[in-house]
Amino acid sequence: MKTNYLLPHRYKLLGWLLFIPGIIAGLFLFFNDYETSILNVKVLSIFYEGIFDSETGFFRIVNNQILDEITALAIIIGGLLITLTKEKIEDEFIYKLRKDSLVWAIIFNYIILLLTILFIYDMAFFHVLVLNMFTPLLFFIIRFNFLKQKLKSDEE
Repeated sequence: MKTNYLLPHRYKLLGWLLFIPGIIAGLFLFFNDYETSILNVKVLSIFYEGIFDSETGFFRIVNNQILDEITALAIIIGGLLITLTKEKIEDEFIYKLRKDSLVWAIIFNYIILLLTILFIYDMAFFHVLVLNMFTPLLFFIIRFNFLKQKLKSDEE
């Protein structure tokens, strides 16, 4: 099966090495209300709108705690590396599992988003939206690996 969009299998380990610490750090930040004094640096902001001050504008140098950005990048890049790398044996059945898992993850993600829109409000809604950035990758990884594991157990 020719899949031009998949990376070589060797990138999967790098994906896991970014994804798992990213998830752990993300949970730490989530349960601490995204506040930590770790990695507070000056960064370039393309657009900045201060919450507690009136400083607003384009291309500003601002103080920011970048641990949440590093965590988000680790989760996204790690998750993409996991999902977009070939398996050791990449055949048509794995391609079908990959496609079915992607469709399932997107449908499941939007069902959760619809229920969130209907039943969750205010800051809790914001928290769900933040988590919703990562859930398609997470749902895909869980579903795809579950189906692969189920296939292995059925073969034995």
